[in-house]
Amino acid sequence: MITYLYWLLLVALLFLILFGLGARLNRWKPALIASAVVLIIGTLLYYFYLEQMFVKRWGGTMTISVPAGQHHMGATWKDDHLWIQNYDPDTNTCIFSEYARGRMLEGRVVLRNCNPLLPAPRDGMTE
Repeated sequence: MITYLYWLLLVALLFLILFGLGARLNRWKPALIASAVVLIIGTLLYYFYLEQMFVKRWGGTMTISVPAGQHHMGATWKDDHLWIQNYDPDTNTCIFSEYARGRMLEGRVVLRNCNPLLPAPRDGMTE
């Protein structure tokens, strides 16, 4: 909900700039430049700073797709960074992927010979 409120406020600010400078004062060139600057700064601010903070702290909205052929196993937060664990049965690896702010400097940990979907045989029991 907070995500939608942010974008609604950004759009309202853009209309206010366009209406106030453009329509009211008939200064369309500064209105278009100012609204473009506000749109770019607002978008960059959201994707590089606010997106994961909104999701984690205030119940925002964020969509992440599981790569084709992988199985989702879990997710956890470390500070404001989201870590997703997937399993790739083709390569028998567990993959931990970090979704950092702005999707830059994201970490990735790969565990080889990881088979979490099949139970391990218990000691003393035969299959």
